[in-house]
Amino acid sequence: MSIPTTTEVVKEDTTVVFPVESSIEIPFLQNDFVAFKEALAFKESQGKYRVVNTLGYLGKYQFGKTTLERFRIYNTDGFLRNPELQESAFLAYCKVNKWILRKDIRRSVGKVINGTEITESGILAAAHLSGAGNVKKYLRSGGQHNLSDAYGASISLYMKKFAGFDVSEVEANRKARV
Repeated sequence: MSIPTTTEVVKEDTTVVFPVESSIEIPFLQNDFVAFKEALAFKESQGKYRVVNTLGYLGKYQFGKTTLERFRIYNTDGFLRNPELQESAFLAYCKVNKWILRKDIRRSVGKVINGTEITESGILAAAHLSGAGNVKKYLRSGGQHNLSDAYGASISLYMKKFAGFDVSEVEANRKARV
């Protein structure tokens, strides 16, 4: 029996059977640091290493040039072609932000601001978006200092969207290097 096309009329009951894979593996991410960084990367660039947005932010995690310079990365073309370097830069940036925000993390995790429970992963994601200093201002103002980027993503959005990931494996380090 043939499967009818859109121009054919079915004049009788027709059953179509599709083969079923016996062992389909569905990827599942834990709520760990890998899941956190992949979720953030998807929001930033759809997880693509060679993306440059309209404002000049680069790579999978959409780094600004000044942030890259903090890690002594000056060749942006080389950075875009080097996934390992991008991953190392992201981890180093998380470590630095965790060190800068360590006191605010201790004081704020578990509190509710703008209807969102504050978590360490939300804080790190928001710091990636707007910088650790702006996250400090947000937390210390009870959410009044809620900056948004040029595309409309705000600190409070990142606090909510990236809440609840286990980022405990990221060690605070003010001198983190790539």
